[in-house]
Amino acid sequence: MKTALLDYALPERLIAVRPLPSRDGARLLVLGKAGLEHRAVRDFPELVPEGALVVVNDTRVRHARLLLAKAGTGGKVELLLLRRLGEPGASERWQAIGRANKPLREGMLLTAPGLEARLERQGDPLEVALAAEGGVDAWLERSGHVPIPPYLGRTDESLDAERYQTVFAREVGSVAAPTAGLHLSQELLARLTARGVVISSLTLEIGLGTFRPVEADDLDRHPMHAEIIDVPTKLVADIEAARARKAPVVAIGTTAVRALESAADPERAGHVRPFRGETRLLIQPGYAFRVVDALFTNFHQPKSTLLALVGAFGGLSRVLEAYGTAVEREYRFLSYGDAMWLPERA
Repeated sequence: MKTALLDYALPERLIAVRPLPSRDGARLLVLGKAGLEHRAVRDFPELVPEGALVVVNDTRVRHARLLLAKAGTGGKVELLLLRRLGEPGASERWQAIGRANKPLREGMLLTAPGLEARLERQGDPLEVALAAEGGVDAWLERSGHVPIPPYLGRTDESLDAERYQTVFAREVGSVAAPTAGLHLSQELLARLTARGVVISSLTLEIGLGTFRPVEADDLDRHPMHAEIIDVPTKLVADIEAARARKAPVVAIGTTAVRALESAADPERAGHVRPFRGETRLLIQPGYAFRVVDALFTNFHQPKSTLLALVGAFGGLSRVLEAYGTAVEREYRFLSYGDAMWLPERA
């Protein structure tokens, strides 16, 4: 499809720069068959059918943004670690992207207290060798910065260490949060469970490409990034049980959708198989959903693969019309913004 069809006007003032005081305090735009309804995220447990299966992405955001200095000159360099190459330890190799006032060169040594980074290979991405006291993971957790999205227009703050992480985050590996899940508080999860809703998890390690705008004129020519997913046997069994009781499968966020659809069982409609590996699944209008029945999601950037996925699920014209209403009513957009609930596929 033409990328231009995914465009809409997003005023900068509507980009939520910081989270609200409470996780479940956001507004919720419901896009159902009867039209639009304006609710609150706190209402979500009452909107989910009793006995439904809610699937969350339990990935944990790594403190992957490094503020370093060039050895000898002290020039400032910023690295964003994307993926570890090999096993964790005191010395590691990573893929990364870098930013500095002057070009980065192979062999360049960068330092921070307790850490050394050497640029091993130029390219997109870079390859860097890291050495840290007490191990790289421990150093990152202690001294790394939260990689909040650049469109927030600020550096990370102390509140981001908690609020740019879901309450169910477990598996460290992402450079961005599964932002729909940021709305779910422990109290809201408890209310879902009290209604007989089953909550199950999978893991998708979110890479930087998730939030990059589509630059190709045609979405079919967009080079979809690879992300690692883990759909465990427990989730497979939970979906089996949901199908047996005729309960819907609810995805919390687009990453959960991509993981579920990537693991779809080709021989049994509505089911998944255990899977661990890479996915490059691009979902756009015309895609036939095989697993996901309902979607809870944030508002996404224009011309993004995330908006394409939501448009495929809810009907692109309906979704864009809902986005237009959200802009008119000054909903908050993007990672720390408000949410949408799509209780069924278009």
